[in-house]
Amino acid sequence: MKQILVYADSLTWGIVPNTRERLAFEERWPGVMEDAINAGQRRVRVIENCLNGRRTVWEDPFKPGRNGIEGLAQCIEINSPLALVILMLGTNDFQYCHPYNNAWAASQGIAALVNEVRRAPIEPGMPVPPILVVCPPVTQLPKGTVAEKFAGAEVRSAGLADAYRLVCSQIECSFFDAGSVTASSVVDGVHLDRDQHRTLGLALAKVVEKEMR
Repeated sequence: MKQILVYADSLTWGIVPNTRERLAFEERWPGVMEDAINAGQRRVRVIENCLNGRRTVWEDPFKPGRNGIEGLAQCIEINSPLALVILMLGTNDFQYCHPYNNAWAASQGIAALVNEVRRAPIEPGMPVPPILVVCPPVTQLPKGTVAEKFAGAEVRSAGLADAYRLVCSQIECSFFDAGSVTASSVVDGVHLDRDQHRTLGLALAKVVEKEMR
């Protein structure tokens, strides 16, 4: 059985928009993806490491531990051997407290995370896992409970998929744009609704099966 690590934030953790509730594993896109892959010829186990508020490489002024690069190498070491690492981060890079961040800045954060995975201190003989960068769907106008926290994010994050695609080509890393198959939540403009999790999970199952050939 192959292991896949998903390293992400609340969009993947499965927060129900405008609540503090969480979708069940089989409803979250990693669970949907695991079920879809296992329904075929392969057997995989998806390991979720998803923290609400996690950025690529920036700190949260109110909650510690949201800098995504901190502890990432150890996370790789803990869970090795890994057949694939999926990074889906960037949405929180555009919270109100990062007013100068743009798509380029987030893409550089993703590049730093990729490099951190590649130099993680895994045991001798274990493979350096391939990495799939997933760009989150475009942030729409933030609404409801996240409106103030993400004020202006829909403007500052413009061009995120193109920036991620470019940096992934430069560092020779696989890329998938989640926005090519789903939008962000109609409820809060930031997260994913249940049906969007399913759509993304099914799409990524096909991508991951090709990545693991």
